[in-house]
Amino acid sequence: MDTVKVAIIGCGNIFPMHAQSVKENPNTELVAVCDNKPERANERAIEMDCKSYTDYVDMLDKETLDAIHICLPHYLHAPVSIEVTKRGLHVLTEKPMAIKYQDAEAMLSTARAYNTHFGVIFQNRYNAGAQLIKTMLTEGTLGSIQSAKASVTWDRSDEYYSKSDWKGTWDKEGGGVLIDQAIHTLDLMRWFIDAELEYVDATISNRGHEYIEVEDAAEGILKFKSGVVAAFHTINYYTYDAPVQIEIHCEKGLIKMIGDKGMVSLYDGREFIADHNPNETFSYGVGVKSYWGVNHIKQINNFYHVLLHGGELDIKPEEALKTQEMINAIYQSGKENRRITFEARRSND
Repeated sequence: MDTVKVAIIGCGNIFPMHAQSVKENPNTELVAVCDNKPERANERAIEMDCKSYTDYVDMLDKETLDAIHICLPHYLHAPVSIEVTKRGLHVLTEKPMAIKYQDAEAMLSTARAYNTHFGVIFQNRYNAGAQLIKTMLTEGTLGSIQSAKASVTWDRSDEYYSKSDWKGTWDKEGGGVLIDQAIHTLDLMRWFIDAELEYVDATISNRGHEYIEVEDAAEGILKFKSGVVAAFHTINYYTYDAPVQIEIHCEKGLIKMIGDKGMVSLYDGREFIADHNPNETFSYGVGVKSYWGVNHIKQINNFYHVLLHGGELDIKPEEALKTQEMINAIYQSGKENRRITFEARRSND
């Protein structure tokens, strides 16, 4: 396989990050796009110079394809991924893997059964600040982690939800601020700590919105088997998208991540800083939110490098599954108003 033939299912807000990344990769060809809204599918197809479909099964039946990008509402990630995988095609899906942990498990197990590649977008792991922090933690420069905290305070108005036919619902989005906005930050914090979870104790509530079913606030603690307790506070009724913050207190220093910027202060006086390189740019098109940065193309290029040359994905699907389990445990704790231990969750699955 010299050229990977690709289709994208879902032509919404996140579409440009995938479409432009595929178009710019010399080893991929964007064959078709699909969306259940004909005008949107046609507009994107004209823009990308490819075919358009409104039924993804029809597209799969008619086109010769190698890989599919899933950019759909959360509740469709699992059924579409499994159908595509059973046809022997490789899958790259937007976060979250699914709404339910059991569905996410089924997505991964199906990919293993059919010997296909399966990836989940968590592009923030490619941030320069995140890479600095992970490297220094892995090398042991900071010693053991003592504790951690994360904060996400963003703005998602009632108008934001009213414009969507799936956001703000339990059955289609699977939640609110936690599964949609804060999942990236909590994934980073879990990746940094790199230990098995012991329990989660959390609350969820809707405090600032009138027209949604789901939570706009989630807070609590994550206890890891290493002994680390990590606190988190996430809301999406703030007045703007403030830079996310992660702080990790370590044996030999203090880590702070504010937005994309990573700062490590060692107690011996040394300091290390990594931030977004202003010369590192990539255009995903007019009107695309700037905070998504250049990291989608990095993860997408890695996916196709592995397809063509072998090796392992930078972000393995098993990692995405761990984050899915963490998010679902937080929801369970908040809904049932009790501490959820991970051993108990697994024994009940």
